[in-house]
Amino acid sequence: MSRGRILIAKPGLDGHDRGARYVARLLRDAGYDVVYTGIRQSPAQVAEAAVAGGFDAVGLSVLSGAHRVLFKQVVDLLKERGAGDIVVFGGGTIPESDVTYLKSIGVRAIFTPGASAESILATVGELLDSRSPSLQQEATVA
Repeated sequence: MSRGRILIAKPGLDGHDRGARYVARLLRDAGYDVVYTGIRQSPAQVAEAAVAGGFDAVGLSVLSGAHRVLFKQVVDLLKERGAGDIVVFGGGTIPESDVTYLKSIGVRAIFTPGASAESILATVGELLDSRSPSLQQEATVA
């Protein structure tokens, strides 16, 4: 049984997806139901896919430097679609000085280059466990 559904997305024009593919594989191997959107998705496409697919979390990856704008657009679009409870986390080349801002707009966790697999799995697990009692029950049963 899945530990939760996670959408991994690459919003914007950034075409480098090695990190996104790594995180998608890591989460899948840990028992999550993971879908990767592929590169060059608009924030609207990401939000629509998250809502339509019934995802519990969205992981965003941005290496282009446009993380402040793109992450905010995705968070805002999820709220507009009544899906503000979907956990949003992100990663990429994000300066430490932007982490506080991203968390203030609703991004729950930021993973920068060099983040360990253990820290990603632990953080995502905690975020999903705190979101939904039904996910906790599923994880316990699995």
